[in-house]
Amino acid sequence: MIEVIDLHKRYQTDHGVGPWVLRGVNLTIPRTANVGLLGRNGAGKSTLLRLIGGVDQPTRGQVRRNCRVSWPMGFGGGLQGTLTGRQNAKFICRLHGQGDQIPEALDRIQSFADLGRYFDEPVKTYSSGMKARLQFALSLAFEFDVYISDEITATGDASFKAKAGKAFRDMVEKAGLIMVSHNTSTLKKFCQAGIWLHEGQVQWFDRIGDAIEAYEHSISQ
Repeated sequence: MIEVIDLHKRYQTDHGVGPWVLRGVNLTIPRTANVGLLGRNGAGKSTLLRLIGGVDQPTRGQVRRNCRVSWPMGFGGGLQGTLTGRQNAKFICRLHGQGDQIPEALDRIQSFADLGRYFDEPVKTYSSGMKARLQFALSLAFEFDVYISDEITATGDASFKAKAGKAFRDMVEKAGLIMVSHNTSTLKKFCQAGIWLHEGQVQWFDRIGDAIEAYEHSISQ
């Protein structure tokens, strides 16, 4: 399971320390849960995902990962811009102890990302959508107990969306999922439970429909 304990987060800005994005968040997320994360734009959903995935650090508090957690799919960080997609993939394979399986992993990553010749071009030349596709393919190359997704199913053309949707369906059968999407039908499709993020704090709902109702009520005010 994932334990979020008294989590606080704010960022340094050009004008000094910014306001609190997260204020005393406490959560326990079961390893096998499929959870939708909802909140207004700017509520801190992506920030919370990055903290859970370990690609950002809290200002105060901690996240305990008692299972293997992916980085957020759709998050453009973690890629070295001067390296090609292939070189980034090789590095991440080595980082995750997959050195002896690099050829097979590269084939899977290249096939799923479907970047064509750009797989051998520097990542700094990629669009945000291309980076997201590569990140998604990299995540699928490894076995995680919990996968994290930040609007990834909205990325790409119809063919990629269909492929990503099938990958999600396969994942939720064998692993947990924490997912952000502004499309409530997508959340209903993939998630059973929900987290509503509002004014820096969270509320857990055992049913995704109840979380969606709370979120929609808040934005109608």
